Amino acid sequence: MKWAAKKVILMLLMIVCMALCFPFTGRAAPDEPRRLDAGWEIKWRYTDPLDMEKNNEGWKRIISLQNLPSRENGAKEIWYRIVVPRLESGASALLLKKVYGQHILIYLDEDKIYDQNRSYLYNRSPILLPLSSGDTGKTLRIEVKSEKKRIGIEGGALVGNYQAFLNQFVRSNLGDLILGSFMVLLGLIMLIPVLFIEKSHLLSWLALTFILISLGAMILTYSPLLYGLFSNCGSFFLVVYDVALFTLLPAMTFYFEQTVGSGYRQFIKHFRRFQAGYSLFGLGFMFLNLLSHNQLFDLYYFVSVKVLSFVVIAQIVLLVAGSVMYAVRGSRNALIFTSGFAVFGLTVLIETISFLVSNEKYEFHWWKWGVLGFALALIAVLCQKVAENHRQIVKYSKELEMFNHELQRSEKMEIISELAASVAHEVRNPLQVTRGFLQLLQEKSANKEKEYLTLALKELDRASGIITDFLTFAKPELDHVQPLDLAEEFRHIEGILIPLANLQGSKIISTIPRGLYVQGNSSKFKQAFINIVKNSIEALQEEGRVRIWAYAENNEVVIHIQDNGEGMEPNVIARLGEPYFSNKTKGTGLGLMVTFRIIEAMRGKIQFKSQKGAGTEAIIRFPETNGHEP
Repeated sequence: MKWAAKKVILMLLMIVCMALCFPFTGRAAPDEPRRLDAGWEIKWRYTDPLDMEKNNEGWKRIISLQNLPSRENGAKEIWYRIVVPRLESGASALLLKKVYGQHILIYLDEDKIYDQNRSYLYNRSPILLPLSSGDTGKTLRIEVKSEKKRIGIEGGALVGNYQAFLNQFVRSNLGDLILGSFMVLLGLIMLIPVLFIEKSHLLSWLALTFILISLGAMILTYSPLLYGLFSNCGSFFLVVYDVALFTLLPAMTFYFEQTVGSGYRQFIKHFRRFQAGYSLFGLGFMFLNLLSHNQLFDLYYFVSVKVLSFVVIAQIVLLVAGSVMYAVRGSRNALIFTSGFAVFGLTVLIETISFLVSNEKYEFHWWKWGVLGFALALIAVLCQKVAENHRQIVKYSKELEMFNHELQRSEKMEIISELAASVAHEVRNPLQVTRGFLQLLQEKSANKEKEYLTLALKELDRASGIITDFLTFAKPELDHVQPLDLAEEFRHIEGILIPLANLQGSKIISTIPRGLYVQGNSSKFKQAFINIVKNSIEALQEEGRVRIWAYAENNEVVIHIQDNGEGMEPNVIARLGEPYFSNKTKGTGLGLMVTFRIIEAMRGKIQFKSQKGAGTEAIIRFPETNGHEP
């Protein structure tokens, strides 16, 4: 992954951590709260709240409020009562952490001090009840009604300072609001570049956007703080939660399919189609239930909770198995997805199983914290995919540049080949005639004139050599092709070039094993490698060396020619083999050009590696052959 993508993810993580930590850094409560678990009594199905003192039958004392009482005979109403203990002067309060009920009434003696009646089926509420020191000794009665399985008070009760409880209540739920709002906002921001993003990334980008918005909406609408602040919007919040859930599940599978893979025999793709169909079915059932004013709630609950729980478990197992499979195969996206999904999937899997095992009494707590790591992993996968595509584009650009360079070189070679073929023969004959007459004049001339004629003959020989190179370049086809023993060929090449190396004060070290054969023409082969080794010798400084070695690899014979001379810059290496390009003072550039054509005619490849001041290495590859005549 590119460093820029890593920085973006790190910055997002720091922002979320700071946002989550900030609400919990307020001042400590002035007084420690007291637990109020002892002294509570409960009674099922009492209907006359104002006549409680006249009828004290049926009340049962309970040990604490930590757990919900067992429902008696399908009763849909439960009463709690307790005598208010001694309260400190000032603003006091009673905090009930979790009260499960749709209709909740609270009385202090005969006075009704709290009334909450919800028409929707969200029945979990924390209740903060203001009290004063004058309420000490009064009887507190709580009536709870609910159509759902859970009914009553759970998690205990606390008595303490009202302001401290209020701060604690807000801070305990503010983290959910910040995390959910952050993810919804991030998803909405990610919708902005949809109009400009490439089509290859569009589907993955949209899937990730829907995942972030859905997760954020679920965190927001799962928090009890929203239902306490906006009780009239509870039905809307429940609809948003269900829509987000039915959107999240197929979007998550589709994102995995787009960024990692479709799994063994495209099983993940088939499961995603089933999931999308089931989500549409669930959404349709939800709207039917709303139109019937919750008359179909039991059927909808079965579809959206019981059956969907097993679908979620199957999805988690399938995606984990798929990501592990792709990670083992070396997919970096799968590895990142696995690391993030492991935290999220493990928490959801454990909590879903706990929910089913506890007869749907378990309350989900930890899934939203796994959401953060999973969301960051999804963003990292998308960044990794974008970075990988960028690397591919850069790679293809370099290859295109190389192919363009080869095309230009081939065009140049073709033009020079045509010129060489048409001019070389016409020029060579006049040069030979001129050389003959100059030799005759040299025999009859004085000493001073002989010196000039000798110089003229050398230049004619040099011109004749250039024309020979032109002819070799113009006609690279090899005559008398036969298997060539590399050890024998290089023994002759060394015999020719060792005197030149000795004059330079250098040496040639050759280790060519027997049994390496290539197909070609012996004279052309020697001409090509004499040019290469000669260039290496001429690049040497004092006490330089040229190493030559060869070996067989993947049905090829690989030859290395390495020197420790002055080396070349990358821009010089790129131009080697071009006509008339040479970094030598009197070089014509034709020697290496001819060498390239000979190696190419032998179906070989040549590559140069060099570093300025450290030397140059030529690597030549030929198809391997046996030592028998074809």
